[in-house]
Amino acid sequence: MSGLELAADVALQAEQAAGPTLENAGAAAIAVGLAALAAGYAERGIGAAAVGAIAEDDDMFVPGLIMTVLPETLVILALVVVFIV
Repeated sequence: MSGLELAADVALQAEQAAGPTLENAGAAAIAVGLAALAAGYAERGIGAAAVGAIAEDDDMFVPGLIMTVLPETLVILALVVVFIV
């Protein structure tokens, strides 16, 4: 069996597969995982800037803390959506 015939056979089997290839639990896990990854990516720059601002002025602690926590609310919202749906 050549490579082209093998690829065609795999494509035909994929068309005949019944049901979704990704179950609801898998889709929910991907959604929460991507939200957590994005929150971590956003938080890396915010955390560095907040630490620098706090080092220069102690009054920036509360705004820096609020800005650092804001991306994590995205993960909480993703979890809420998972439980609602």
